[in-house]
Amino acid sequence: MKQSKFFIPTLKEVPADAQTISHQLLLRAGLVKQVAAGIYTYLPLGKRVLTRIETIVREELEAIGSCELFMPVLQPRELWDETGRWDDYGPELMRLKDRHDRGFVLGPTHEEIITTAIADYANSYKKLPLNVFQIQTKFRDELRPRFGLMRGREFIMKDAYSFHATDECLDTTYAEFEQAYTNICTRCGLDFRMVEADNGQIGGTGSAEFMALADIGEDTIVYNEEGTFAANIEVADLKEGEKSPDGVGVVKHAKGIEVGHIFKLGTKYSDALNGHFLDQNGKQKPYIMGCYGLGISRVSMAVIEQNNDENGIIWPKSIAPFDVHLIPVDMKNEEQAKVANELYEQLKTAGFDVLMDDRNERPGIKFSEADLIGLPIRITVGRRVGEGIVEVKERRLGNAVEVEVANLIDYIKGL
Repeated sequence: MKQSKFFIPTLKEVPADAQTISHQLLLRAGLVKQVAAGIYTYLPLGKRVLTRIETIVREELEAIGSCELFMPVLQPRELWDETGRWDDYGPELMRLKDRHDRGFVLGPTHEEIITTAIADYANSYKKLPLNVFQIQTKFRDELRPRFGLMRGREFIMKDAYSFHATDECLDTTYAEFEQAYTNICTRCGLDFRMVEADNGQIGGTGSAEFMALADIGEDTIVYNEEGTFAANIEVADLKEGEKSPDGVGVVKHAKGIEVGHIFKLGTKYSDALNGHFLDQNGKQKPYIMGCYGLGISRVSMAVIEQNNDENGIIWPKSIAPFDVHLIPVDMKNEEQAKVANELYEQLKTAGFDVLMDDRNERPGIKFSEADLIGLPIRITVGRRVGEGIVEVKERRLGNAVEVEVANLIDYIKGL
């Protein structure tokens, strides 16, 4: 993509209402535009990051046999009345009425919708287990939207649901989601912990959260470094220095951003919505369910919160909006422009996503904006291009290396 045609509205100044590093950089690097408190437009760079995260999520969930579908945002009140969540969910639930005075909600989750959909099909144990997911916009009327994409009123989430005939079958799928989420967080470049958690408004018999470690996190994690114990302080109210419940060492505290949460729902929703199947003995039983949420937009902000320096974002290669930032220092220089355009085509042919800064801007502006945007690799076509030399710089390491143009593609592949 040529930068002269790509919409990146960068900002020089830090927005006054942006309190966290990730919120500041999301706005300054032109990834998002705030519409109202807790509501954002994802601009082209931000959308590309979300797409890359979604690709990783799809690959990992399809690997464990989860099928993608898409459910409606608008959900009828009757279903929420049947499960009791119309009253239980509280003021965060976005409620509205149509012209006929019928009640609806803007879905924060989709347990009611998916249970009724599956109930019309899976009427026998032979059709179980089932495992489905979607990636969709969710809504919650947060009292105090804050920290950019961490706590918004409209956000992008992956939610998955599984249906089983036995607890043992649920346990197997639950463990598969634990591993899938571990893979997703690792591939996205997050420093994270999986912790025992409270079930909250979703309900059920057990759950675990995936926490990205960050000082701005709203949750406190209790963990030990030597063993395997880790929990949200809500379910393990232990002080730092106390003996670890697993008998290994003492516990420490850390702040975390919840990016994922998985639940063993049991029969809460299938009981309420007549989600039944016939078992091997012809006896009617409710589905045993699991649900699994992961915040796509929240992952993007957590990655930025963990990966930045004084100059801007440092994207992990796996979810960067582009792989390479190609910068001809002076587009009015015919030789630089010619070599840059040739390298642009060669890099694309080699399979790289390339952003080429073909603007007639001063070099200082190009370089400072490149650091702000934070693509993994920067190639500078400058004064030594006549000698067949360009400069390659890795954003994370900050090292600049001169490379011969003839060897450039192989060198970039090596990185």
